[in-house]
Amino acid sequence: MKQKIAVLGDGGWGTTVAILLSNKGYDVTLWGVFPDYIALLQKERVNNKFLPGIKIPEAVYLTSDINRISQDATFVIAIPSKYLRETISCFKGKVGEKIISLTKGIETKTLKRPSEVISEVLGNSKISVLSGPSISFEVARNLPTTLVAASDDRALAKEMQGIFTTPNFRVYTSSDLIGVELGGALKNIIAIAAGISDGMGFGVNTKAALLTRGLAEIIRLGTKMGAKKETFFGLSGLGDLATTCMSPHSRNRRLGEEIGKGKKLKALLKETEMIIEGITTTKSTYELSKKFGVEMPITEKIYEVLYTGKNPKDAVRELMTRALKAEGI
Repeated sequence: MKQKIAVLGDGGWGTTVAILLSNKGYDVTLWGVFPDYIALLQKERVNNKFLPGIKIPEAVYLTSDINRISQDATFVIAIPSKYLRETISCFKGKVGEKIISLTKGIETKTLKRPSEVISEVLGNSKISVLSGPSISFEVARNLPTTLVAASDDRALAKEMQGIFTTPNFRVYTSSDLIGVELGGALKNIIAIAAGISDGMGFGVNTKAALLTRGLAEIIRLGTKMGAKKETFFGLSGLGDLATTCMSPHSRNRRLGEEIGKGKKLKALLKETEMIIEGITTTKSTYELSKKFGVEMPITEKIYEVLYTGKNPKDAVRELMTRALKAEGI
């Protein structure tokens, strides 16, 4: 009998993972919250809104009915952090004990990581996190990709490694759940900064500086919160950071680029149905930096650009004219 996998969230990444696992031979259900959109996916078998041009195999069962999902399935959660708590609350008592989170972000009100929210809402399920440099557009086209599965339970991380690994999708394991989760969330802030740099016409020198110093402040906060420093030099840290800051398909980088060109955030949000995790993550991380007493100058300036209307030119000037210091983390 085929192992059952339930993917919650029919965005680009959730759809991509459902396709990947179905092609590997698992019994996959893809759940979405909006019945009308699921009906459209059932008819067209292509997620044109979030993953255009990629066929969803007939073997993937599409539903918006919570009761049609088997409780003994392994649950894969691909729901934006902004809606995570509210959405998974509907699944309380209906989810099996094994959960893998694909969500990248930090809850704004509680400043909790996705795995913490999931555990709080659904109970003491076994939770792992899959993260790393993984633009869905590339994974869906079977381009070689490498990620990391992290869990406090080493056996669970190894099991998830086995479930997801294919000839074009290699998965490592990690016991640093905090570090892997924070790396996947905080890199989106630096990607917005990299996009602003692109939009303002700056060069490679500027982007290299943003990645380097951005990684330094991610490490400062991450280690204060209990993560291992070396995790941030791995796939879920530096790897994901580089991908998100450079890829033309990165929503966070694209948002920053438009802001760098002079567009306003409110106008940009009206133009897209996509969730851009870096916006809320910037606010949450800014609050975390204050809570833990960590200096995060790039995050602070991106927060001011997004939430107080600071001109990006002023933000750059203020970053470049800060008090001189020795390099270090």
